[in-house]
Amino acid sequence: MRVITYGTFDLFHEGHRRLLERARALGDYLIVGVTTENYDAARGKLNVQQSLMRRLKNVQDSGLADKVIIEEYEGQKVEDIQKHKADIFAIGSDWLGKFDYLRDYCDVVYLDRTKGVSSTELRNEAGVIRLGVIGSGRIAHRFVAEARFVSGIDVEGVFSRTSASREAFAQEHELNTVYGSVEEMLASVDAVYIATPHETHAEYAAKAIDAGAHVLCEKPMTLTRADTATLFERAEEREVVLLEAIKTAFAPGFLRMVAVARSGSIGQIRSVDATFTKLVDEGRELQGEAGGSISELASYPLLAIIRLLGQDVTGVRASSLRPQGSQVEVFSRIDIDFPHATASARTGLGVKAEGDLVVAGSRGYLYVPAPWWKTEYFEARFEDSRENKKYYYKFDGDGLRYELAEFAWMIRNASRESFKLRRGDSLVIADIIEQARSDARVFG
Repeated sequence: MRVITYGTFDLFHEGHRRLLERARALGDYLIVGVTTENYDAARGKLNVQQSLMRRLKNVQDSGLADKVIIEEYEGQKVEDIQKHKADIFAIGSDWLGKFDYLRDYCDVVYLDRTKGVSSTELRNEAGVIRLGVIGSGRIAHRFVAEARFVSGIDVEGVFSRTSASREAFAQEHELNTVYGSVEEMLASVDAVYIATPHETHAEYAAKAIDAGAHVLCEKPMTLTRADTATLFERAEEREVVLLEAIKTAFAPGFLRMVAVARSGSIGQIRSVDATFTKLVDEGRELQGEAGGSISELASYPLLAIIRLLGQDVTGVRASSLRPQGSQVEVFSRIDIDFPHATASARTGLGVKAEGDLVVAGSRGYLYVPAPWWKTEYFEARFEDSRENKKYYYKFDGDGLRYELAEFAWMIRNASRESFKLRRGDSLVIADIIEQARSDARVFG
């Protein structure tokens, strides 16, 4: 029986070895496809550290492959299976269902994720970053699914306050470890991703930083400027990375849009208007003191405003709708003044508006259609429409891979600030959120 499997095999470690051993055990001849840099980029795989030649040698040196081939383009698997007369296609179970179409050509076997691999083995052999997830809600599920697209990251395990929830989460994502406490997790990981309710971020982040772990914290990092500043100060003292997980900040299309706007191509920026609303009728965002559209959504439009207009805010005013019987505001408008520009951020829960971003300049304007926070396309528009220009960019998956790739790069390069999202940006965003939530004119 001839077996074929594929992978990037970057920073080859014990987990890779065991996966190849299990694939080889399915037959008596193993063919291994190694992806090229261009194909990895095309399929949204980020942060690959080693060259193709090095990764090919990784597989060859394992002694497990009878034949090593190069995977260069989408659709090649169908051709390879027929060309090499493979009887079985084997792949990790984190791709469950993705390759069922290959059953027309051979048997398809999904191999359970290798458990019981020592984190020390992973780290010492290959420099893999061992990551723990704190929280088991919707965003945490999406994050773990996206993490497989970032090379050199091993999601080791999960902690959440509810035992049943963390057990189910670990089982669904085939994680090695279910932690009974944050302290237990911090004793065995290099970094954490915090995806708990907003009001708990500061406590968990402080514990992780004090334990010497790098921290990627969901937005908003905290609900006050003072708490955010304290976390950055502690991270600086402990010499660890602290990064706010506002995925849009790290997306290729958004970065290019900001660069185009600030290049002067539309003249001097005079205003920025950004809207983010979503339809929900239940959930933690509609409950408690930390709920509401500002705490849930404002980080995104405020990110765009700060990245486009800078950190020199001279005034903040907010108006919020809080319907009778609601625990929280459900729609807000935040107006922000700068020395030479003005901006508005609109957020809504259970309210739907056109979620676009408009950047007005003295010569022209940029229009980014909904959902602008997943920037794939934008236009530069001018008085003379013949000058108009359209821009297109990839936005892969849910976009969480971009923030994780930046986080991993910062850890490996001992860089404690990203030009894509500076600590000053996070501080100003926290300041505006705090002011808007406390000083808003509330009606309804």
